[in-house]
Amino acid sequence: MEQAFVYIIFSAKWDQYYIGLTENIEARVEYHNAGKNKSTRGGAPWKLVYREEFDDATSARKREYQIKAKKRRKYIQWFLSANRYGAFREAMTYHVNL
Repeated sequence: MEQAFVYIIFSAKWDQYYIGLTENIEARVEYHNAGKNKSTRGGAPWKLVYREEFDDATSARKREYQIKAKKRRKYIQWFLSANRYGAFREAMTYHVNL
């Protein structure tokens, strides 16, 4: 895996966020919306609300775990809000060199 993304999707139906890692954002969101993921099945439609791009899967996985470690709803909402008005906007790519 060369390029990797950490992403956050949101289900209005469940009022819930899901954090994941993928090589292909568009295909992965479609996968979630098709009900092919056990954890997100039934919550469709899922909307991509955040993504971060990495040069390699190892760096992306570290970031995914960092976000998941603080997987409280208030933290995720703060994180999305802070990033929406910071250096990047909702669902736009932020390139990280770790």
